[in-house]
Amino acid sequence: MTTSQQADPLIGRLVDGRYRVRARIARGGMATVYVATDLRLERRIALKVMHGHLSDDSVFQSRFIQEARAAARLADPHVVNVFDQGQDGELAYLVMEYLPGITLRELMREQRRLTVPQTITIMDAVLSGLAAAHRAGIVHRDVKPENVLLAEDGRIKIGDFGLARATTANTASGAQLMGTIAYLAPELVTRGTADARSDIYALGIMLYEMLTGEQPYKGEQPMQIAFQHATDSVPRPSVRNPGVPEQLDELVLWATEKTPDERPNDAQEMLDRLRVIERELGVVPAPTATTTAKTTALPLRDTGDQTLVLPPGATAPAPAPTTTTDAPLDNATLLRRRTAQRRSRGALLLTLVLLLAVVAAGTGWWFGSGPGSKLSVPDVAGKTWEVAAAAITKDGLTPVQGSENSVKVPAGQAIRTDPAAGTRVDKKAKVTVMISAGPAKHDLPKLDGMTEEQGKKALAPFHLQLQDSVALFSGADNGIVINAEVTPRSGAAGYECGEGCSVFEGDQIRLLVSLGPVPDVSGMTVGDATGKLTAVGLKVNPDSNSSYSDSVPKDRVIGYGDRDGGGNWRPGDTITLNVSKGPEPITVPNVVGANLADAMKTLTDAGLNPQTSVPEVVWSLFQVTGTDPKAGESVEKNSTVRVKVSG
Repeated sequence: MTTSQQADPLIGRLVDGRYRVRARIARGGMATVYVATDLRLERRIALKVMHGHLSDDSVFQSRFIQEARAAARLADPHVVNVFDQGQDGELAYLVMEYLPGITLRELMREQRRLTVPQTITIMDAVLSGLAAAHRAGIVHRDVKPENVLLAEDGRIKIGDFGLARATTANTASGAQLMGTIAYLAPELVTRGTADARSDIYALGIMLYEMLTGEQPYKGEQPMQIAFQHATDSVPRPSVRNPGVPEQLDELVLWATEKTPDERPNDAQEMLDRLRVIERELGVVPAPTATTTAKTTALPLRDTGDQTLVLPPGATAPAPAPTTTTDAPLDNATLLRRRTAQRRSRGALLLTLVLLLAVVAAGTGWWFGSGPGSKLSVPDVAGKTWEVAAAAITKDGLTPVQGSENSVKVPAGQAIRTDPAAGTRVDKKAKVTVMISAGPAKHDLPKLDGMTEEQGKKALAPFHLQLQDSVALFSGADNGIVINAEVTPRSGAAGYECGEGCSVFEGDQIRLLVSLGPVPDVSGMTVGDATGKLTAVGLKVNPDSNSSYSDSVPKDRVIGYGDRDGGGNWRPGDTITLNVSKGPEPITVPNVVGANLADAMKTLTDAGLNPQTSVPEVVWSLFQVTGTDPKAGESVEKNSTVRVKVSG
């Protein structure tokens, strides 16, 4: 647990006599989210607690309660469920489902831009959830990647209705309107009003960002970004990513029209158009889980997004009713209509943004294009040093080559820059391009003789792909590593590494761990031996082998054969028992006509017990005339043979 978590007074507290707080998940502007246990229902939940300094503010309390009521009215698999809302002393809280996973923002940070199938899958789910909200008369007002949760089990949900309002009350009712600048609709900038079409604009910006890996508008100050929302048109995503299909280009342009009337009326209309695009592109959204057996809350996150406080505006007209039965217009007609509508704009928009332009003009010109401007470090990830250096030089900066090992980026390609891509720096500033040297090489220590836990701990610093251990029987003690097998990521042949070896980061390795020796079943009955071997996970062949044994009684187990293919026995292997037939039978030698002394020796050497009535001192005087049993008969070892003589 981190120091900050230990210092949090809520950790370990029982809220409202029911919810035991376990740990903090995230912290946002209005509230902090904790993972907690519902002691009554014995399930894990997420507890969203309003910040203490806001608990006495009736406006924020009203907004907090509104979130619970808004989300609780929605019964959709793509909306984070709210189970309860309450007050415990000075604590105002919400109880939400707990869903381990990541946010869309985290996915985009890791992957930068998403593939078309990924984008369509996420947009289909988000639009489905938001369509349910719009049908219930709820405007989300804070659609952004931080509020889209991608669960570990495949579910995609939209949550955090902290700014949600009913569409019939779309102003802030005297309170200040909060919104994330990067996804703020133009009407919120110019009039402070919002309806379902404002959510559509934010979805269009989010769709652009998923397809290109960046937001369409950037600026040093929040006011600059807000000004661009109000005055500029979002470019086609294919300008930044040529792999974007035309249909998604036009969906972004339609959703981000400056005038709300030119956008889809609500999420359902945009979803209907996306479904048509899915059929045209032949892309089917990946199925997502919709069960609610395991639940979680969409965490708030401090993401550093710039937030602007805007004055309240007049009430916007309610959105036009959604019509889903009409066939969507073809792309050419939509573009012609939008072109005509853009020509009709002008005086009203200029009047509304004039004051904003004056405020931002000086700062924007000086830092954006004037003498004091700084340059943005270009993104050269994945490029060779030559290409990256040329791009940085072209932008007025000084490239410097660096080197760094990487498992993900092939050798010779750029991993990142220092300062990072997008950072604004002085002209001619040095930018270090870290070129991948490929995976780092490491020498592993001897693993044989360690316990399995010690072996795994010893491998942890080397960034290998540790596979499941293999258990097998050996002469070593139970739980001791007896070897290791490496599978190179390069595709080269695998090799043993129990005594230590050289590996590269990203290689696969698995430990071979002893189960101790195979149980000794010699001298047991077949039934007892079978029970003892199956108890340790081995299978016993019902068709056993048999052989003679002087030391093991008949029908007792002598031992077992070797493993097919050699090597150590492993659980699940089939073992064949060797069962004793007793001592091997002896054929009585033919000693008829032989001297009695010689015959007695021959029979004794054959493993028999010869008997005669003649004293031994005179054996040499007699000749054998027959035996009982007769010569050629089979008898057991040490059997008595009567020797007949004449003399």
